[in-house]
Parts: sequence; structure tokens; C-alpha cells
Amino acid sequence: MSGQPIIRAFFDEPTNTVSYLVADPATKRAAIIDPVFDYDHNSGTVDTRSVEAMLKAAEEAGYTVEWALETHAHADHLSGAPYIKARTGAKIGIGEHIKDVQKIFRPIFNATDLTPDGSDFDHLFKDSERFTIGELDVEVLHTPGHTPADISYKVEDAVFVGDTMFMPDYGTARADFPGGDARQLYRSIRRLTALPPETRLFMCHDYKAPGRDTYAWETTVAEQRERNVHVKEGVTEEEFVAMRTARDAKLAAPRLLLPSIQTNIRAGKFPPAEANGVRYLLIPVTMKGGAEEVV
Repeated sequence: MSGQPIIRAFFDEPTNTVSYLVADPATKRAAIIDPVFDYDHNSGTVDTRSVEAMLKAAEEAGYTVEWALETHAHADHLSGAPYIKARTGAKIGIGEHIKDVQKIFRPIFNATDLTPDGSDFDHLFKDSERFTIGELDVEVLHTPGHTPADISYKVEDAVFVGDTMFMPDYGTARADFPGGDARQLYRSIRRLTALPPETRLFMCHDYKAPGRDTYAWETTVAEQRERNVHVKEGVTEEEFVAMRTARDAKLAAPRLLLPSIQTNIRAGKFPPAEANGVRYLLIPVTMKGGAEEVV
């Protein structure tokens, strides 16, 4: 172990997302994980206050931000990675299976500008790939199930798990998005909980479990093994898949699903401007019942 990373969390309450500034104390090299681009769905306006707060914190600490790291193509917030890249020159990284997600969603949004080869991103990480943040050792763990492309970043003794699971009292991520798979999710979680019990786990979201009044996003492998309400030790794969499938069938789509996916599969960039110079986000419409008769 080279040393302990400095970790600072930034919580975006409108999307319940936790972003992280992770730095090497020896070299002051840093990465930002899962940054949020502020988007108001009602007005169609975007703002940079969340990423500005992270960049200000990095600047005040004297950090050089080298990476904007995504755990997956998020369905609940727009990525702030392009802004971080523009401001710092940081590279945008994501798992190599983003290509599978792009292939799934390209026809849904008629995204003819998108080449589904991951080339919108600066680096596509392979499973078990290693790189460094300064002198900190980082290992990439492919943890699919929520989406085919989910990865977790193990930075020394800390793992940023994306949407594989939540705090022990809240459970695990949904697996019903296109390309999701509850069996894969179970196996990914078991891969994470096979790490040493003292390993720190950092969540990407928190929604306050029933009976808990404060937000929380840091736990340990030991706590997840012992207390996760969906997948603690003793829960079999078949039991988990049955629970997850039944639970997912009752969940509504995330509020920002449609705008988030079509930007995040483009590494956070918006679709190209139309002839009038305006960029538009598309809303695919599904006609049900007799709705076809009114168009």
C-alpha cells in the first residue's frame, strides 16, 4: 500500500448523488469520481455549481486533477466530466463495456452522431486494469448488473462502488434497465464483499433508509456482509434474484433517466446543435391504448 487517499465527498441532494474528490497526499495528484452537472428538467437549463465546488476545493488544496472517472453511464444525473476536462485537462475514464450501453441506447434516441465504440471517452478501463493517482494504486473491478458497464474503483483500501449497492440499511441497486441483470449484480456484489472486511466502501447514492434521518455513504465490507438488507451473508443468488426482480417491477423510472442517458453515453456531452444553434434532448414517446388515434 502506497498510502491512504484523501477523500472528500460532495453530496447533491436533488439527485441524491455522492461525488468524490480523491487525492494522493504525497504528490497532490487527484481524481474526481462521478461528478454532477446541475440540470433543471423543468426549465431545460444547466449549471456548473456542483463541479465548480469540487474544482474550488481541489484548487484550494493545491491538487492537480488528472482524471474524471465514471463508474457507469448514470440514469439519474448528468455528468459533469466534460466541464472538469475543459477546466483541468483531466481525462475522462469509464469501463470498456460502455460500448454495449451505447449500442443499446443509440437507436432509442436515434443518436446518429454517436459512434458506439467508446471513443467519446478518453480511456476505457478493462477489468482488473491498474493505474495510479499520483502514488496511489488503483484497481478497476468490473461489477456489472445494474448496467453492463458498471465498474468500481479500488483506490488502496477504499472502493468506490457506483450503483452496485447502497448503505447496508438500504440495500442494492435496481437491475431492470436495458442490459441490466440481477444475477450479474449478485455476483458483482459478492466480488466486492470478498474483499478484506476492513475495506472501506463509498456509495454513489443515498436516499435515507426508513428510520434514518441523516444521509450516509461510507461503510465497510464487514458491515455489508453482516447487515445489508438485500444481500447479507446467507442470502443465496436465487433468493436475491427473486427479491430484486419483484422489487424492480414496482419501481418508477428515475426522473432524469431520459436526459441523463443520452448525454452520459456521449461522455457527458449534449447532442449536436440543430440548425438553429440550439441543443435538444429527446423524449421518445410510447403510445398506449387509443393514443395513436390522436396523432
